[in-house]
Amino acid sequence: MIFCDTSALAKYYVGETGSTALRFRLESEDAVIASELARVELMSVFHSRMRERAWTREQFQTAANQLSRDDTAQYWTWVPVSGFMIGAASQLYLSLPDTVFLRASDCVHLVTALHHGFEELCTFDHHQLAAAPGLGLAVIKLF
Repeated sequence: MIFCDTSALAKYYVGETGSTALRFRLESEDAVIASELARVELMSVFHSRMRERAWTREQFQTAANQLSRDDTAQYWTWVPVSGFMIGAASQLYLSLPDTVFLRASDCVHLVTALHHGFEELCTFDHHQLAAAPGLGLAVIKLF
């Protein structure tokens, strides 16, 4: 079982450096867990690629359809973003060192992983990579 944030799930759908290694790892897991927040963030990633002209509308639609099929097949296990998670993420900032830059959505991913008992997570986000060890989360290195 592995916990992934949006940057990892996006790499699954968007062919780029490390995508092959990530797909191999995720397909070897019995479960891939992610915050429900990642669902809308993935669609945002797909839309950004289209908006920035890296993808055509057809490529955008193909990725969105694949996500929908994977969702229907329960390839991803989505954990809800509850009021408790939002409260815990808000409180985390009280103890976060002033040198750590952490966006709100990234904080929600990290708190979700911690709340569900994960000791490590798969992320490619630079801010989460920097913040995770200070929260006691190891980062899975794939390449």
